[in-house]
Amino acid sequence: MLKNTITKHTEKMADITMCKGTNCPQKEKCYRFTAWIGEYQSWFIEAPIKDGKCDYYWGENAENIWNQLKDIVKGKE
Repeated sequence: MLKNTITKHTEKMADITMCKGTNCPQKEKCYRFTAWIGEYQSWFIEAPIKDGKCDYYWGENAENIWNQLKDIVKGKE
């Protein structure tokens, strides 16, 4: 069973493409697997793992970095 099951927490839904983490050794540390799931969430069709690596891995600090980047972009508008 997936750690994160579909919920109706749309107010906390991650605005990212999620991953089901199939055969991924990093899934428990990846935001794309652990983030809140919304009713209209987008998903990778299959885990984007190639040669044992994932170019889309979103580690522990990634959400904080993403929020900082959004703030920077807002400041330039």
